[in-house]
Amino acid sequence: MKGFILAAGFGTRLWPLTDDRTKAAIPFLNRPLISYAVEYLASCDIRDLIVNLHHQPESIRNALGNGSALGVNIEYSTEEEILGTSGALDKVRDSLLDDDFVVINGKIVTNVDLREVIACHRNRGAIATLVLKKNTALEHFSIVEIDERSHITRFAGFPDASQKADAAEASSGSHNSQIQSRSAPLMFTGIQVLSPRIFKYIPRDCFSHSTLNVYPQAIASGETVLGFTSSADWYEMSTLKRYLEAHLRLMTGGSVITGENCLIEPGASVDQAVLWDNVNVESGARVSYSVLADGVRIPAGATIDRAVVVRRAIVRQLERGEVVGENVIVLI
Repeated sequence: MKGFILAAGFGTRLWPLTDDRTKAAIPFLNRPLISYAVEYLASCDIRDLIVNLHHQPESIRNALGNGSALGVNIEYSTEEEILGTSGALDKVRDSLLDDDFVVINGKIVTNVDLREVIACHRNRGAIATLVLKKNTALEHFSIVEIDERSHITRFAGFPDASQKADAAEASSGSHNSQIQSRSAPLMFTGIQVLSPRIFKYIPRDCFSHSTLNVYPQAIASGETVLGFTSSADWYEMSTLKRYLEAHLRLMTGGSVITGENCLIEPGASVDQAVLWDNVNVESGARVSYSVLADGVRIPAGATIDRAVVVRRAIVRQLERGEVVGENVIVLI
């Protein structure tokens, strides 16, 4: 069985951390984020992997190489233009026709039992099995509807404002939170097992998206597109807030994680923060609930709160935030 890791995206919502690298190449707990997806697949003896590339492709190649250091064999599929989640599969379809295969997003960290998902997929004869999770916080993820057989029936819109208001009210009490959890909509985690039959529904040589273009067509044709609902841990790093909060939830030994050659000078205050490599926080500076990217220097007396900071020198075009000295600062 082969694995396909989606890593071609621009990472727009993670900007400015993705100005000089693709989102799956940003560090997470001092390792390239995509390495977690690689090790996840390898733990299930899925060692022949394909990774698709587009934005800043060398950042992934530099992080993974040929995969030998992680015990896998990696081939790359470079897209001159973004092809979408199923268009990416079309480009390498000849390599995926022999057996079922796993597709996973390169921006997640999880302990979902993939072997159980694969077994369920095969036992049920599904054309596709998508791992789903309850969206108890009603974040911006499409709603996935299933029937009593766990067949996916529809990919709906996003939770609306009234639902979010109800969720916020429910979170104020434990009993209400339990009710909210039971009634929360399902969302797709970006982990899926596919049969080669899926290529019947993937158009050739064009952009296409699995949940918009491919799965609805398969469902309408009577194919079994299965939803496997899991309560396992799952962290998705597509926004600055999610990226930082996943660090804070998973880091051990304190509330600050530092990369190589970082210096927090005496008299500086750093709390609930992620520091990449070669960061210097000078005496008297205060940093809280923030991410400081490679080479950032926070000058004496400065205060950084709920922000992402990168060096101005790496930013090609200022999309948001503000320039302060040698830094670009974007609020989270």
